[in-house]
Amino acid sequence: MLKSALHYSHELLAQVVQPGNWVVDATVGNGHDTLFLAELVGKRGQVIGFDVQDVAIERAHERLMEAGLDNRCQLFTQGHETLDEIIASDQEITAAVFNLGYLPNSDKAIITQAETTIIAIQAIMSRLSKDGRIVLVVYYGHEGGLAEKNQVQQFVEAIPQTDYNVLQYGFINQKNNPPYVLCIEKKRRKNAR
Repeated sequence: MLKSALHYSHELLAQVVQPGNWVVDATVGNGHDTLFLAELVGKRGQVIGFDVQDVAIERAHERLMEAGLDNRCQLFTQGHETLDEIIASDQEITAAVFNLGYLPNSDKAIITQAETTIIAIQAIMSRLSKDGRIVLVVYYGHEGGLAEKNQVQQFVEAIPQTDYNVLQYGFINQKNNPPYVLCIEKKRRKNAR
């Protein structure tokens, strides 16, 4: 059976994240992806999470505490565009996940923005390990969502294929603007002869 965008995003992450890796949850939300990543990175790994809403960080922290995995995570109540302030420029990142849109069961007026999302993607790309992935689940069926979708789509379509693969996955025959996945994967450099 074909996987939903959310389930496929987790599959893409699980294929590359190993114990000991550093990863980013760029939109912590309710903490589901944060917990998933914390399980993948193991005791020696690290999850760095960002969200602009206190309630999101609180919910995620509670979820991590219940699972006993809060020691693997650093959560910041600030936008993902501030990643450069938190993660050293030489720190390798294996994977990152974004859920674009708004926090479910919360204020729908607080949404991710294309400008800050693209800044964060660029900051992660500069730290991304070989075969590392940035996975974006694009929810756009809300006010302001289509504008962000279009700008992010335009940005990823322009990423050089010599250095990255960019995948798009989603259902095209469903109603109500179904979310879809974008995945940016850093290629291994072939040895120069």
